[in-house]
Formats: sequence, structure tokens, C-alpha cells
Amino acid sequence: MNSRGLFFEDFSAGQQYTTDRRTITEADHINFTTSFGFFEPLFMDRAYVADETPYKRPIVPGALTFSMAEGLTILSGILHGTGLAFLGVDLKVLRPVFIGETIRVDIDVMDKRQTKKTDRGIVSFLHRVSNQDDEPVMEYAIKRMIRCKPE
Repeated sequence: MNSRGLFFEDFSAGQQYTTDRRTITEADHINFTTSFGFFEPLFMDRAYVADETPYKRPIVPGALTFSMAEGLTILSGILHGTGLAFLGVDLKVLRPVFIGETIRVDIDVMDKRQTKKTDRGIVSFLHRVSNQDDEPVMEYAIKRMIRCKPE
């Protein structure tokens, strides 16, 4: 992990980063669904999932997958001490993620622009989340405000 994240000036369109991987455990699923009220049978009732859905095994909420992908991004270190704000996201869920699957995030820098304030800029990224079989499970375009290098 970088001890200091990348500054606005360090990012260029076309750069790519890959995070570490993380397995989504039963404990992750239970903690997330119960902490945030995801008491939907799709997430909480194994018999329902087996009998009434095409999945046949427990899936995790897309919000959990997104949260873990963002956690992996933070752990990569590229935003450590330089990320200032999350500005928005356009997210697509491509396939379900199941308990026991392992995800990683491939991050592409799409573009960047300076703001009116000279101490920060906006960087646009495309995050592609894949499982252990390299199958895409989620994709999202995200904008972040990033600190500029000190003068």
C-alpha cells in the first residue's frame, strides 16, 4: 500500500490499477444485511433462493459488492490522503455475486479536469469488478475530487 495516495497531477487518462482480491464471506453477508436492513428473502432465506429464484444459492446485495469494491480501492492506497470527495457514480450490476466468491477491481483513469480552486481537481474512473473466474460482475463510472500537489 502506498503511504501517500496519488495527487491530481499523477493521474493521466489511460492509466490502469488493479486492487488486491477479497473473498466475500458468510459473516460479511450477515453483518451487512442485518446492519443495513436488507431483510429481503432474496438475501436472507436460503429455501426461498433455492426454490423461487434462478440462483439456487445465496447471493449478496449489489450494495455489498459495491461497498467491498470501494474498500478494495481505498486499500490500494491510490487515494490515501489525497482523495477529497466522492462526487457521483453510474453503476451497472452485470451478474450476481455469491457468498464465497472473490472479487477484485480493475481501475481505469478515464479523464481529469482542474477545478476553479487550484488545490483540487476532478478525476473520472471506470471500475470493473470481476470474480475469481475473471467474470465481470459490476462496472461503474465514478468521479472523485483529488487533492493537487502542494505548491
